[in-house]
Amino acid sequence: MNENVVIIPTFNEKENITITISEISKLKTKFDIVVVDDNSPDKTGEIVKNIIESKKYNFSIHLIERNDKKGLGSAYIEGFNYAISKKYSYIFQLDADGSHSPLDLEILQNHISKNKIDVVIGSRYIKGITVVNWPIERVLLSYFANRYVNIITGIKVKDTTGGFNGYSLFALKNILKYNIMFEGYAFQIQLKFIATKLNLMIKEIPIIFKDRIRGKSKMSFSIFGEAIFGIIKMKLLSFFTNYKIN
Repeated sequence: MNENVVIIPTFNEKENITITISEISKLKTKFDIVVVDDNSPDKTGEIVKNIIESKKYNFSIHLIERNDKKGLGSAYIEGFNYAISKKYSYIFQLDADGSHSPLDLEILQNHISKNKIDVVIGSRYIKGITVVNWPIERVLLSYFANRYVNIITGIKVKDTTGGFNGYSLFALKNILKYNIMFEGYAFQIQLKFIATKLNLMIKEIPIIFKDRIRGKSKMSFSIFGEAIFGIIKMKLLSFFTNYKIN
C-alpha cells in the first residue's frame, strides 16, 4: 500500500477511466486508486474490474460499486471513509473526465507532504483564470460564483468549487466529523469551509483546468442552485457549531 490514494468518482466515464488510470501509473510518485462508480450504464465499473483483474499495475486499485446514481458528494464520502479506514497519509480528489491533469497530482502531493499542509487545492483562480476550452459564460459563472462564496462565507480560498484537492489524513478525519449536507459544487465548498473553521493550513496551487474532450458533462443548473442557496444555510448553521480539532 502506498501512502497516497486518489479518489475518482465515476458515472458513464468509459471513454476516460482507462486513460486516467494509465496516466496516474506513469507518475514517479506512487498513488493507489479508489474508483467509486454509481452503477454506470456504460459499464465503467466493468472496465475498472477488468483492469484490476489484469494485475497490470503495481499499485492498488479498489472499486466501490454503488447500486444507483447517488451523487458526487456521497461518492467522495464513501471513498474518503475507505481511505481513512486504510490509514492513507494523503487523500486526493480527481475528476475522471480529463479536466484535471494527473501529472499535477505530484505537485499537490509534494506541497502537502513536504510543507506540512493540511489541505492543498488545485486552483483555477489563484493566478488569474487558468481555464481552457470553457465557453466564456461558463467561465464567468464559475468565477463569480466563487467570489459570491467568498462574500457569504468570509473564507479566503479563491477556488472553493474546484474538485482537484488533497487532504492529509489528520485533516480529512476532522472535517468529516461534521455534517456534510451537499452533493455538487457546494460539497467542495463545505469541505473547504469546515477546514477554514478548524484553522487547518490550506494552500492553493495554480493548475490548468481543461474542459472534457470525451463524454458528457454532469453539470446542471440545479448544482449551481445548491451552491448559491445552500451556502447561506451552511453559513447560518455555522454560528451554532463548535468547530474544534480532536
